[in-house]
Amino acid sequence: MDTDIEHAIEFLQNGGVGILPTETLYGLVASAFDPDAVDRIYDLKQRHHNKPLIVLISDLAQLEQFGIVVSNQLEDKLRTYWPGPYSIILLTIDEQFEYIHRGTNSIGFRMPDESNLLDLITQTGPLVAPSANPEGLPPARTISEARAYFGTDVDFYVDGEELAGKPSTILFFDGDEVVIVRD
Repeated sequence: MDTDIEHAIEFLQNGGVGILPTETLYGLVASAFDPDAVDRIYDLKQRHHNKPLIVLISDLAQLEQFGIVVSNQLEDKLRTYWPGPYSIILLTIDEQFEYIHRGTNSIGFRMPDESNLLDLITQTGPLVAPSANPEGLPPARTISEARAYFGTDVDFYVDGEELAGKPSTILFFDGDEVVIVRD
């Protein structure tokens, strides 16, 4: 079940779901463009189906794949937070991504500040990546904790060091105002 990054990329490009270290915590990851893989994450996490997921991106151009127009003003604002541990909620009117935004018409995005993860996302495309834990339990800090949660129900595990970070700060851009949703 443990795999290297190259095999993880292959799994993700083919609809797989797995565990890998993110910048802050271990994440349960899948392609953001694969509705079946996203639904599988909801089932694995026992996550409430109306709770949206955060999408990891590797560059601002990937936002446009979700129907988000990146104006110069928005780009300047985003660059003050990214790359980094901030998830930023942006409005989208593209109904094809309802399986991610769950009727909120907004998606939270994060551009990590970790070069290996950015390289992986560049190769796989955007990823949904909630913390690796069933809803209500503490996030996995090690691959063995993640394995205890998910066993053989995921397609791969990428081992890394112990991660004891906190979840990302979530911000919502409301016009010129920045609202902190989760600190």
